This record gives sequence, structure tokens and C-alpha cells, in this order.
Amino acid sequence: MTNPFSQFPRFYVTAPGACPYLDGKQERKVFTELNDENPQALHESLMKVGFRRSQDIAYRPSCDYCTECKSVRIPTASFRPNRTQRRLVRLNGDLLVSKRANRITREQYDLLSAYLADRHPDGGMSEMTYDEYKNMVECSPINTCLIEYRLPEQQGGGAENPGRLLAVTLTDIMADSLSMVYSFYDVSADFRKRSLGTYVILDHIARARLLGLDYVYLGYWVKDSPKMAYKINFQPLEILDGEGWSPVNK
Repeated sequence: MTNPFSQFPRFYVTAPGACPYLDGKQERKVFTELNDENPQALHESLMKVGFRRSQDIAYRPSCDYCTECKSVRIPTASFRPNRTQRRLVRLNGDLLVSKRANRITREQYDLLSAYLADRHPDGGMSEMTYDEYKNMVECSPINTCLIEYRLPEQQGGGAENPGRLLAVTLTDIMADSLSMVYSFYDVSADFRKRSLGTYVILDHIARARLLGLDYVYLGYWVKDSPKMAYKINFQPLEILDGEGWSPVNK
């Protein structure tokens, strides 16, 4: 006799570890493998209830005595950029943006390494190897791509002499949304005024609109974490709480 529950994923819980966002807190995650017969549909269902993807795993926080990590998303139709965001769109209008298959390059890895060394020197990814980066990007059972942001082509142009790579995003494409899995960018002082971290989100909103998609998922937001503060600047922003998705004001 067929097991009537075999169609449902199995969930597991990690051991507690130090929280990367709030000092003195412990984090714990619940996760499942995206090895279902239809991983794309499973992933999309789980995203709507607060899960994120890492390689072929979907996870969400399940911490004792803490519920500060909240899933957030931008409703693309109602998003209205503020003055600073409109200025950044104009400032970065010269960048060449291309969608690529989720296959890595050494150029991307070098950019990631410099980014992690500057922005997250003590983080869990700080010593990521080339093979680990390859797994992060290429081990996806769903519709995933890379989006590259470059300066205009160098003199002579062509595929052999492209412009400098300034930013990369790892992005999942779903039926009604884009999910920004991870992004990294050039942290050199020469490009600081471009606010590339903010710009790539604005570009994803524009892309989602062109594709007729309703949302851009930004992952988790923690109210009292300075690392997460930038997400609240994208208004309106929706947050997932016990009552479902609802607006959160700045």
C-alpha cells in the first residue's frame, strides 16, 4: 500500500549555533532537501511560508525563544523609489547587465573573495574556497541564474576584453517572483558612491516588473540588526508574521 504521506517533504532541525545577527543569541534552523519530484514547485511553496534556498536545501529559522528573523519581500507593482534610489538608477545607468547560466568563473570568485574579506571577515563564508563557491552557485535543482554588472567595455571591446566586473547576484526565478539568494560587489573606494548593493536590488525590481512578476524576495530582516537595516529602505516592504504577509513601515 502506498504511503499517503510520501508526497510530503521530510523536515530536519539543526543543532543550535551562534546567531550571526544578534549578539548572545543562538540560532537553529529547520530544513528539507529539494529532492522532490518537482523541486521547483516545492521551493515556491516553501518560499511563501518563509523558507530560503541554499544549494539543494530549503531552510528557515526555528530558534528557541526568538522570532526576530522575518522574511521580507518587495511588491513590485507598488514599489516607489525614493530620491536617493532614483539617483542611483541614473548613476549606474552606464553599467552593462547580463543574465548568465549559473556557472561560475574565476573572475566572479576573485570579486567574492575581496567582498567577503572587506565586509564579512569574521563570517562563516570568509574562507570560502573556489569549490565551495561552485557548489553554492551550481548545485541548484531549480531555475537559477547569475546576473553580472559590468563597466562599459574596455577599448577594443568584445568577449575577450569585457568591462570590469562590479557586481554579481545569484537569483532564483519563480512563477511570480525573483529571489535574491546572494549578491556581492566591488567594495573599492572608487565605486562606493554607486551603492552597488542597493542598485542591484533596484535592478531586480525593474526586471521583475518587465517579466510581470509580483515580488522580489530579499531573505530575512532582523529589526535590531545593523546588517539588515538597508532592507527597510525599499518601500513598501512586506513582512511575514503570524498573520501572513503584511506591510512594514520604515
